[in-house]
Amino acid sequence: QVQLVESGGGLVQAGGSLRLSCAASGRTYSTYGMAWFRQAPGQEREFVAAISRSGGTTYYADSVKGRFTISRDNAKNTLYLQMNSLKPEDTAVYYCAARETAALFTTTPRYNYWGQGTQVTVSS
Repeated sequence: QVQLVESGGGLVQAGGSLRLSCAASGRTYSTYGMAWFRQAPGQEREFVAAISRSGGTTYYADSVKGRFTISRDNAKNTLYLQMNSLKPEDTAVYYCAARETAALFTTTPRYNYWGQGTQVTVSS
């Protein structure tokens, strides 16, 4: 079992950058595939990016490709999301998610564990 705690959200102007972190508890963090999702008000939770257990494979939603970078540090049990060139439409609550798997998944039912979320607001 793993517990996830996100941090790093905040208010930023369009074109700016933020780095989100997701700290994971447990000694088996490196066996979990990880992902970031986001949910804007009145909308469904949507996939942002995923990363394999080793960090060697990543996958992005088209809407963030080239602007966001997902990474992980297994020694620190931490997942990151570097967000550059932010746009107002990136405004949402961002969640990290985990599943004990070697595969990458892009849908919410595939993930067993979720953090509480961190708010990102991009002003125009």
